[in-house]
Amino acid sequence: MTDDLQLAKRLAVTSGAAAGLNALLSLIAEDEHAPTAVRDRLQGEDVHLADSLVGVEVPQLKMARSIADLGSGAGFPGIPLALVLPLAEVSLVESSVRKCAFLERAVVAAGAQNAAVVHSRAESWRAGIGGQDAVVVRALAPLAVLVEYAAPLLRIGGVLVAWKGHRDVDQEAAGARAAQILGLEPSAVLRVEPAVGLGERHLHVFTKATETPVRFPRRPGMAIKRPLGA
Repeated sequence: MTDDLQLAKRLAVTSGAAAGLNALLSLIAEDEHAPTAVRDRLQGEDVHLADSLVGVEVPQLKMARSIADLGSGAGFPGIPLALVLPLAEVSLVESSVRKCAFLERAVVAAGAQNAAVVHSRAESWRAGIGGQDAVVVRALAPLAVLVEYAAPLLRIGGVLVAWKGHRDVDQEAAGARAAQILGLEPSAVLRVEPAVGLGERHLHVFTKATETPVRFPRRPGMAIKRPLGA
């Protein structure tokens, strides 16, 4: 319990959420199939947990009741967000069978009852179309591609929050052009500091302003092969 309380204080979360976060770090440290190179608990507090939880600095994400974490991998940022936002239903969307198996174990270990694993590519997840208040993505693809993945899934007024490092003028311009085609608008780029030593971190926020054209999503792989806004 002491560790839980220390983590709760450091990350400004409830003791209940901290218990789940601690359990998640323990699973990653002990499970040889955890799909991440960062297994050390102390390093994981920064790289996995603190970096995920900066997402709540986006007001629309903090208020969201349906969140999709695309390319969820080891469960970041989706599972930490589920633990600190218990009123939200969080879908962990992942195309890898092996990673989905780990995600199932991680959801149980963390006690994240409001998180569910979805075995699908983002472009193929038909059940999610038009139903998400927020889409979150960390370290997956260039902005133009992320915008295309997210747009069909979002409700009007919903937000894409994309985790990135250093700002890239060309990538941001391509993302803005893609957003215009897809019914989204760039609304903010927030510089965040999850922990000392992690380097530059920015949250790129796009808001869905109009309906996405019916020709989207394109078939799987097209967003990367022929990115919009290039």
